[in-house]
Amino acid sequence: MTRKVILDVDTGTDDAIAIMLAAYAPALDLMACTTAWGNHDVGTTTTNTLRILDLIGRGNIPVYKGLGKPFAPIPFLFEGHVDSEREIIHPHDFPAPPTQLKAADQPAVEWLVETLRATTEQVTLVPVAPLTNIAAALTLDPKITEAVDEIVIMGGAHALGNVTASAEANIWHDPVAADVVFQAGFERLVLVPLDATHKANMSLEHTSALRSLISPAARVAADIVEQRIHGYNETQPQVQPDSAPVHDALCIAYLMDPAVIDIAPYHVAIETVSPVGFGKTIVDVAARTRKKPNAFVALDADAERFNKLLYEAISEGR
Repeated sequence: MTRKVILDVDTGTDDAIAIMLAAYAPALDLMACTTAWGNHDVGTTTTNTLRILDLIGRGNIPVYKGLGKPFAPIPFLFEGHVDSEREIIHPHDFPAPPTQLKAADQPAVEWLVETLRATTEQVTLVPVAPLTNIAAALTLDPKITEAVDEIVIMGGAHALGNVTASAEANIWHDPVAADVVFQAGFERLVLVPLDATHKANMSLEHTSALRSLISPAARVAADIVEQRIHGYNETQPQVQPDSAPVHDALCIAYLMDPAVIDIAPYHVAIETVSPVGFGKTIVDVAARTRKKPNAFVALDADAERFNKLLYEAISEGR
């Protein structure tokens, strides 16, 4: 029995690999992709999503264009060097071929609410973008949580920020939206933060293996990861030289094989006010607040298992 999945993306480079994995995994039924602003404006993220689906021959998977600005105004802006880092890792010159595919006419938030209200089978929701669309859908109908068996979020950081010293980009872009989602009461919420994704890096050895598959999708996947490796070498050098995390793909790998990450239940709060901690995910690992856990948080990952899952999926899907 396949697992029905909705993937909410702001395609960029790591989202692209996540889309490939979700579309190729035999145990997953990718119902649709919804798009949000984040790595680029929502028009660009939507086009990039369509380009990846066309590349892998899955133009039958609908794409719904979502929101293009935060759920709540952001009082603190990126500094210039952060924007330049983002362009290096998520370039506008996207490596997938152009496409004639178009997004659906129905807006993403409207589609999410309508679909989750109507489903008779629970759906897995995987937001790997700012949580703007999800918060907006919850605001329209808080009961849609009942239609979701598990929400798997790429975002946040316990000990490692990538936008500020304490905040990760997806949460930083829209922390009020994240706060809405974490307080919504989902049956099971899994958070995959930077702490885990940086334990599952891909290297040039892995991209070389992808190129050996000799397919357009494998070549583009290798191009994308090598772009990330170049970007990380320049802006955020890793402990393992010539390697980079592919954050969003780890969420899909978890659905394919839960053993790829180590999770534990913690209470997670979102900082929405402080200029210093704005966008930080506060993971109460020592239970100091004595609040009931509201998330399963991944603080470690199995890099070998992750890379094996990714290689096998692209190999079988080519």
